[in-house]
Amino acid sequence: MHRYLSIWFPALLADRALRLRPELKDTPFIIAIPQRGRLMVKAASLPAIKKGIVQGMVVADAKALLPELKLFHYKPGAEEKLLTRLAEWCLRFTPVVAVDLPDGILLDISGCPHLWGGEQSYLDNILRKLKASGFQTGSGIADTVGGAWAIARFESAHSIVAPGQQDAALRSLPPAALRLELPVLERLQKLGFSHIGSFINLPATVLRRRFGPELLTRIGQALGHLPEVPEPLQPAAVFREQLHCTEPVHTRVAIDIALETLLQRLCDRLQRAGRGLRSAVFKIDLVDGGVQQIFIGTNRPVRNAVHLLKLFEPKITMIAPGMGIEVFTLEAPAVEALSGRQEAIWSTLGGGDTGTELAGLLDRIAGRMGDTAIKRYLPAEHYWPERSVTPGGLFEKAETSWRSDRPRPVYLLPRPEPVTVAAPVPDYPPMLFRYRGKVHNIAKADGPERIEQEWWLEQNQVRDYYVVEDAEGARYWLFRSGHYGAEKPQWFLHGFFA
Repeated sequence: MHRYLSIWFPALLADRALRLRPELKDTPFIIAIPQRGRLMVKAASLPAIKKGIVQGMVVADAKALLPELKLFHYKPGAEEKLLTRLAEWCLRFTPVVAVDLPDGILLDISGCPHLWGGEQSYLDNILRKLKASGFQTGSGIADTVGGAWAIARFESAHSIVAPGQQDAALRSLPPAALRLELPVLERLQKLGFSHIGSFINLPATVLRRRFGPELLTRIGQALGHLPEVPEPLQPAAVFREQLHCTEPVHTRVAIDIALETLLQRLCDRLQRAGRGLRSAVFKIDLVDGGVQQIFIGTNRPVRNAVHLLKLFEPKITMIAPGMGIEVFTLEAPAVEALSGRQEAIWSTLGGGDTGTELAGLLDRIAGRMGDTAIKRYLPAEHYWPERSVTPGGLFEKAETSWRSDRPRPVYLLPRPEPVTVAAPVPDYPPMLFRYRGKVHNIAKADGPERIEQEWWLEQNQVRDYYVVEDAEGARYWLFRSGHYGAEKPQWFLHGFFA
């Protein structure tokens, strides 16, 4: 006999918001969603509910009722993402867990509760942990999916229906407990059927003619006359390889052999799964109980054992084996899809695949100098120079081209630095400027290049840029902010040329 546990999260989105921002515990807030041209209340916190704010209310009405109401915007897919994480967490209690959108999860607990001392202890254990994590819950255990779902949402207490008793347990519940569509519920209400027991024993032909086949299907599923199998969650594969030593080892040669063996096993698994790793952790368990680990990361999915071994090599010296190593573990916590085409390219490394070779080179540089040592920038469509570049990924494509019709410095300061200048006449380039206490006499100058303000972002003065060269031959990018007139314009240094 199957047994199912349905867990209902009546305030899923509000609980999620409180987990992210616990300081809002006593603050009335809502999560709003745009619907049919209006902003509606998707979820509300408990203080807001106590003030009369309910789901489905127009946000404007809610704000009129409670002006201090705090508003957050709904992120599409937030429920599914959170329920999936909760379902993955529940895999420790049973191997079969399903996401029950929009506000619940379903567990097939057949054969599991006795490991926790019975169904009540099993249920208490799960709910206690969920409550400690900040989630409000309703729950029900029954022989069927429909029965457990109904008990979780329409019984006030966390109930367990004894095996074979779901018929009696469902009779006092409202028709909505059968997961019926709104038109069917409206017809049942119109005819005065206020609870399931008032119509469950009517002839099937009458129910089908009056309410359609859906009602009979739901009754059959709730009572167990019709099968209903939840779609189980497929947990993500864990890419981990382990090597146990028969005797403790502590030499560099042994560590190299263990790492090479584990890398080859892991890459073979990644090959079969069509994946490549983006990061890897090499852990060692010492005889004295200590644990040491080293990390590597890659710029794109990789499953080439030779390349990965080169990334690990500089860090192996950080391992201190002490009295000896008992267990080696290699794990890839971050993996991504990788086509088979790249695998063929790896085998011909040096044959002209500059992208792959460049990625390998950058991986090795990052491994030696740190992940922050390498940066790449892409052009952005802005007039203001400091906004005209944006950080980008190694293989990210630029949405616009680099501007090449005007000279631009090889090093642009993130923020222009003020300088003092001496100019012969207004609107001329300066004769000299002082930067960080040093006076630079200008030998050559070119400009100005006027760059207008981006008024749709902020209000600022126009900039007149000059490319200047001092007496020592160093070239700088200076600009004057504003026009000569009522206010004295300011000068700034913004970049350095080669």
